Amino acid sequence: MANAELIHPTAIIHEKAQLADDVKVGAYSIIGPNVSIDQGTEIFSHVVIAENTRIGKHNQIFQFASVGERCQDLKYNGEETWLEIGDHNVIREHCTLHRGTAQDESITRVGSHNLMMVNTHVAHDCVIGNHNVIANNVGIAGHVHVGDYVVLGGNSGVHQFCRIDSYSLVGGASLILKDVPAYVMVSGNPASAHGMNYEGMRRKGWSKETINGLKHCFKLLYKSNLTVKEAIASIESEILPTVPEAQLLVDSLQASKRGIVR
Repeated sequence: MANAELIHPTAIIHEKAQLADDVKVGAYSIIGPNVSIDQGTEIFSHVVIAENTRIGKHNQIFQFASVGERCQDLKYNGEETWLEIGDHNVIREHCTLHRGTAQDESITRVGSHNLMMVNTHVAHDCVIGNHNVIANNVGIAGHVHVGDYVVLGGNSGVHQFCRIDSYSLVGGASLILKDVPAYVMVSGNPASAHGMNYEGMRRKGWSKETINGLKHCFKLLYKSNLTVKEAIASIESEILPTVPEAQLLVDSLQASKRGIVR
């Protein structure tokens, strides 16, 4: 049960919303029906959490964010759909996170420990993993999957149904029309591959052997005139036995349905 002392008197909270007893809600915020907010989460002023939204622990949602609103898909016809947000996310000003559609799994999912900077848009049916940094004005279209530890540079746009896999990096103002494999660094309009996110690997303390092995993977995939299938076979035979981190790249390539950014 929400603690009335932590709820600003101008906030409007629907009788069917469920708030943990230490949730803070700022001035003029609106929380609609079938919304649950877990412990330690703070809703700043002028936030709208529309309906059918589950929010985990210790999140911060800043002013003028619109969370759990119906999607912008013209096929949406009022079906019951949901938005689910994990723990320890920071959702900054003017972000928009929409519920899913019945044409997919009826749910948009956001993991934990993500930073969504000002004016991030997460469309219907997206699946966002953990520990991602999504910079200002990034637009993520419907049905997009983002892995873990991804950096999406400001003013970038992601086409619907694309995959952006774990540990990848998208440079600012990029247009993503195809899948971004794990570890790969892309930029441009349309985006092209420029290497792997080696600096991110070093910051995480990965060994020189691992980084060198993934450099070899990049050469096989992008510099050796191999097909993706041939590159996967070479990675599995030449690199995977000593660099287990390469399995994530193999899985990423095999999961691609749109083709990869080249």
